[in-house]
Amino acid sequence: MSLTRANAPSNDQPPVREQAQPRRVICELPDELISQIAAGEVVERPASVVRELVDNALDAGATQVTVKLLAGGVRQILVEDDGCGIPTDELPLALRRHATSKIRSLDDLEHVLTMGFRGEALAAIASVSETALCSRTEADAHAHRLDARSGELSPAARSVGTSVEVRELFFSTPARRKFLKSDATELAHCVEAVRRHALARPEVAFSVWHEGKLVEQYRAGTAAQRLQDVLGDDFIRHSREVQMQVGPVRVHGRAGLPEAARARADGQYCYVNGRYVRDKLIAHGIRSAYEDVLHGQRQPTYALFIDIPPELVDVNVHPTKIEVRFRDSREVHQAVRRAVDATLSVSKADTQGKLPSPDQTPPSTQAPTAALTAAEQAPLPWRATPDEAPTQRWGGWPQSDRAAPQASAPDAFMGLSLPRAVPAAPAADEPLSVLATTSQSPWPTDAATQEQWPLGRAIGQIGGIYVLAENAQGLVIVDMHAAHERVVYERLKTQMAQDRLDSQPLLIPLSFAATPAEMATAEVHRETLLTLGLDVDALGPGKLAVRALPMALSQADGVELARSVLAELAQVDASNVIQRAQHELLATMACHGAVRANRRLTLPEMNALLRDMEATERADQCNHGRPTWRQLSVRELDALFLRGR
Repeated sequence: MSLTRANAPSNDQPPVREQAQPRRVICELPDELISQIAAGEVVERPASVVRELVDNALDAGATQVTVKLLAGGVRQILVEDDGCGIPTDELPLALRRHATSKIRSLDDLEHVLTMGFRGEALAAIASVSETALCSRTEADAHAHRLDARSGELSPAARSVGTSVEVRELFFSTPARRKFLKSDATELAHCVEAVRRHALARPEVAFSVWHEGKLVEQYRAGTAAQRLQDVLGDDFIRHSREVQMQVGPVRVHGRAGLPEAARARADGQYCYVNGRYVRDKLIAHGIRSAYEDVLHGQRQPTYALFIDIPPELVDVNVHPTKIEVRFRDSREVHQAVRRAVDATLSVSKADTQGKLPSPDQTPPSTQAPTAALTAAEQAPLPWRATPDEAPTQRWGGWPQSDRAAPQASAPDAFMGLSLPRAVPAAPAADEPLSVLATTSQSPWPTDAATQEQWPLGRAIGQIGGIYVLAENAQGLVIVDMHAAHERVVYERLKTQMAQDRLDSQPLLIPLSFAATPAEMATAEVHRETLLTLGLDVDALGPGKLAVRALPMALSQADGVELARSVLAELAQVDASNVIQRAQHELLATMACHGAVRANRRLTLPEMNALLRDMEATERADQCNHGRPTWRQLSVRELDALFLRGR
């Protein structure tokens, strides 16, 4: 029904305002409401309770922690430990807000090494559940039980240690209880909370029970055994040990291989001084170490432990204590990145032979780089020079006259260091069997000689794509394009480590409205932008102009490129941004410069590729994260043909 003219609101009349509410008097909140507000920060779900109670158990010196749950922890959470216990006269104080035995002064707060220290958890938990404490110390004749709601203290029976029972979580705040998921989901979160503690404390035994059934159990042992028990054999098999000290920061643990990356970030565990944390700075440092080897949006797996002096890290950032702040964030970022990068730089072939250490640059990577030309699409020739020595040392290994690689500049750029003397190349139409018979001498049987070539001796090529080689373990299959792409890419990175990217001036500068942060970043990092081939300067108040772009990205959206680089510069280390931008361009060049599929290689060329792979960092994956080679052991080959059955 439409409004009549008489009833229609007039545009000339001011809008009718609702009657203002009377001013309310400022007053202090009651203690119970304060505790419930704090509980909203500390206690999100049953897993939050498990985390806080296990923290307290570990701080009490427990060597055995048992978690018992009903209905995923909603109906009951019981955490029992064999720690030092709580004296009877301190039990009521333990349930009060900001009462703790962990710190006494600001100096203690700045040197916290315990899991808990805020004194909020027990009070917050008690405000939203029916909580009871039962504890006994060595000096007590028996235990005492305290009911948090009634304050009743009564004798109880238990050994030295503490039990905390939490029933009917969120019974006093039904709105919060409605947000909980199914019992199975809440149980999974509780188990994950225990797993996080178990990884950091291998000397402590943990067990989780649900509805009277044992769900998880971890016995006390070594750090290596605990990693295997918690994360499984597959993680150990597809990961490498990380161990590095950078200044005051020590990084250790295990980092998963790129081929074991997942679609979700559910296999990532990071600890600072034994405390599980989620830190964007650390995550960025780890991710940057995987940039050259991880495909797309795949997520790496890792369990990394960072030890740092407590005065250099602030753990008093959030009530859940899952966030930290570092005094020198750049130092920690670089330490984590360098530690993981050094681990990933070592090829898997290192486990099969004695290869140069990652910090040693093989002579083949120091060859001059030639420009990409059409001649590179031709078969790779070998050029012998008159002054070649009959015996050479390559990659730290003595090689015979026949096996010592020596290449001219064009061949070195293509990544293949060819041997001094080669047999005549077989005709293009010769079958694979003929290629094998025209190869070098059979695979040596002595271990010392086999260790010189971890990836073995080339025996042929399949489909113009894969190179077959024989080594001490069995059969090696190499994707020649992916492998050569990595060799060329690493060589280009070495060549351009100190160079500046060429830029293309724009005839008409691209202007755009900039935020104050972008204006400040463009001014502070002016030289960094020029090194990247970007000329960005102020055009006026709140406006920036892009006057030049990197030569290789001259057709890109200049404004979007400038914004993304400025955002990166504002968040992370500038040198890392430069390196990443250079690497993206070099990866494109390497992909186009590597040998293509359906290109027929001679056996010496195949062997040269294998040798260069053995001396190249990150040779297990190409620039796009694909594996470059696979090993089939003799046992696996026997299984394929049912030998021995």
